[in-house]
Amino acid sequence: MPELSHRRRQLVLAICCMSLLIVSLDSTVLNVALPSMQKELHATVAGMQWTIDAYTLVLASLLMLAGSTADRIGRRKVFKTGLVLFTLGSLLCSVAPNLESLVAFRMVQAVGGSMLNPVAMSIITNTFTDPRERARAIGVWGGVVGISMAAGPVIGGLLVDSVGWRSIFWINLPVGLAALLLTWRYVPESRAPKPRRPDPVGQLLVIGLLGSLTYAIIEAPSEGWESPLILLFAALAGCSLIGLLLYEPRRAEPLIDLRFFRSAPFSGATVIAVCAFAALSGFLFLNTLYLQNVRGLSALHAGLYMLPMAALTFVCAPLSGRLVGSRGPRLPLLVAGVTMTACGLLFAVFDAETDNVLLFTGYVLFGLGFGMVNAPITNTAVSGMPRSQAGVAAAVASTSRQIGGTLGVAVIGAVLAAGVAGTGSPRGAAYAAAFVDASTPAWWILGGCGLCVLLVGALTSGRWARETARRTAERLEPKSSPAGDRTSAGSRA
Repeated sequence: MPELSHRRRQLVLAICCMSLLIVSLDSTVLNVALPSMQKELHATVAGMQWTIDAYTLVLASLLMLAGSTADRIGRRKVFKTGLVLFTLGSLLCSVAPNLESLVAFRMVQAVGGSMLNPVAMSIITNTFTDPRERARAIGVWGGVVGISMAAGPVIGGLLVDSVGWRSIFWINLPVGLAALLLTWRYVPESRAPKPRRPDPVGQLLVIGLLGSLTYAIIEAPSEGWESPLILLFAALAGCSLIGLLLYEPRRAEPLIDLRFFRSAPFSGATVIAVCAFAALSGFLFLNTLYLQNVRGLSALHAGLYMLPMAALTFVCAPLSGRLVGSRGPRLPLLVAGVTMTACGLLFAVFDAETDNVLLFTGYVLFGLGFGMVNAPITNTAVSGMPRSQAGVAAAVASTSRQIGGTLGVAVIGAVLAAGVAGTGSPRGAAYAAAFVDASTPAWWILGGCGLCVLLVGALTSGRWARETARRTAERLEPKSSPAGDRTSAGSRA
């Protein structure tokens, strides 16, 4: 990709951030709408889990395929296709007649979403080639997550209370169409100089692993952990994992290049992404149900309650990007680990839900931690890799986030469902009385996720870790490829 002017680079960044905005906003808005959807569609806790996990599951399964396909056939082309599918999926979700249709249309959304974030990150990586400038751009990218978290609950609450939960999908339509037109006009086409070939076997193994594992976790509370069906899906997940570990290293161009994980910072970023986003999805899932089903707040008031967390994420995300650019990822990761662990302990030990001061303190701690963690994950995942592998590396990082989000909702929802089983209606007194006790093990899990961020961040951000990243990049660098990416002659100036 040729060097673009400063103004053009900022415009490309803004367009890529628009795609992140609709994907992130969709998740935060949806969480606020869960109780209303549950009531209208007569869904169980497991049904609500599937409205979230059907999306994140398909997303996680296809992200690496989308990243490698974009490197091969053109990033702008795949990005535009993703915008079309995501916008169409949003329209279909808004008219879904029942839970089953909603879950299916969420999967259409996810197919489009899989072509957005990793491809946009690949475009950013190849647009901002200076490490400091790229770190700042990624900080802005992370700030968009904060904007979505700040605006999502309030916008979602307003829409749910005034128009109904279906309207939460309408906000994706104008943003998606605007991003599509701007991409066509201003984003240059680019490809990797040595694109990777498709890996259908690896793709099927990834789908088998993630799909069977998620199904087993979500359905186990109702089917029973020793149910033959649950054991079958657990075995399928195990076999798929073994198949990936045995098959992928034998391919010249695998879907998942396991050599990436020889880089300690990259491996650390992957683990941290899973833990941080598991904590985020579990946190939003728990608090949305608690504030509306137990405290009886409206969707708007529940969204306003969570504003302290969203505001801290919004403020800290760009700050984290600047810290990564000037001092490296270590400090933001340590701050994130400490504050997210403290939040989990506050709820698990002191029942912070029952006291407003402790509740808001926990929200502030979590917002601070999550705001700090996103920029170092993204920057670490892509900065040590050759630019020719940017799409795949970004896709692995994005996949890790979605796996974390999927597992967070699945595990936390399963723990909660087991604790409130047999208590009747979500609006009933028995359910409310059991909720805090049922959520305590979930808060211990979320605190454990924060502790993992702290320990892995400390271990994989030192001098030894950077040396492993340098050696890995040398092994991955193509031996006989032209410098830089190719840019199509038809790209618009």
